[in-house]
Amino acid sequence: MKNNLLILLVLILSCNSNNLIDLDLQGKVIIPKTYFIYKTSKPIEIDGKDRESDWGRAIYSDDFIDIEGDKIPKQKTNVKMLWDNEFLYVFAKLYEEHIWGDITKRDAVIFKNNDFEVFINPNDHVFSYGEIEINALGTVWDLFLNKPYRLGGKADSNWNITGIKSAVDINGTINNSNDIDNYWTVELAIPLNEISQLKDPYSIDHTKAGDLWRINFSRVNWDFEFIDGKYSRKKENGKILPEYNWVWSPQGKINMHIPENWGYLIFSDNSLEKQFSYDTDIELEQTLYAIFREIRFGYLKDLMNLNQGTKIEFKPEKLNYKTIYSTFHKTSNGFIIEVENKTSLLKYSIDQSGLINRKNI
Repeated sequence: MKNNLLILLVLILSCNSNNLIDLDLQGKVIIPKTYFIYKTSKPIEIDGKDRESDWGRAIYSDDFIDIEGDKIPKQKTNVKMLWDNEFLYVFAKLYEEHIWGDITKRDAVIFKNNDFEVFINPNDHVFSYGEIEINALGTVWDLFLNKPYRLGGKADSNWNITGIKSAVDINGTINNSNDIDNYWTVELAIPLNEISQLKDPYSIDHTKAGDLWRINFSRVNWDFEFIDGKYSRKKENGKILPEYNWVWSPQGKINMHIPENWGYLIFSDNSLEKQFSYDTDIELEQTLYAIFREIRFGYLKDLMNLNQGTKIEFKPEKLNYKTIYSTFHKTSNGFIIEVENKTSLLKYSIDQSGLINRKNI
């Protein structure tokens, strides 16, 4: 009944250009965090420790937050990064009172243990990205997704990052329930050319200062219990309790596979930060994605059942002192959503596939 009323309301309002539909996007437009990654000219030994002087100068991220956004993680997590002409270096510090793990096979489902995860996309859209997971034993799972699961994406665990280096260091004793541990650290060297091959359309350009990728980090943490002297995920009434998900840049939902909400990774030559300007209008783009999610998967999904040629204008959204205008068009294949900021003369659009299109007005 509610859906039918919504469709009726839309049809009535669409006939009257003086009435605009209120999108109600409060809290749904995610503004990602940004990390300026500085370049190192010195060798980095991948040993799970950040003893090199350039690691000492690298800036740790903010404390990770709960993926739901309204909870405080039980334990602290931070990450920092460097790069050179060959590698993206990632160093994570995960505080943990009980460090444990039992998965030792590469490309197994690592998040069934406590783990650290990297999601990385060299594109300016949501398709073609990689994921890396590692547990406290140093077991790695790397996989490729052609597009997010919600858009019909398929995970390929046969994809391996050739030349990746990884190490874990334990400040404590792993799999020992008789003491309290401090933290464990993860150090990764991710070959830039391997991630660059995910560019769609493909480009042979080498990574350089000023390049912008999308990246996010997740820490999966489980409540545990001891069975026969071994750690295992805790159960209640025969069911494993849900995991905690702690992230760097907010996702807005319990779902890491929303690439448009990942943070911005900006490659710097150590002087770029003060000069850098985005080639995109972040507020405009993120509002477009928020509207897309509501129409494809949320409370406005019944709009997809409207007749071809239907046009609906939404009430303008105000975000960070910008006024954003948006319109829905029902097409023969699905739909097109357009958003524009008349001050900056930019208009972005997206269709049912989830691919964004950017242009000047």
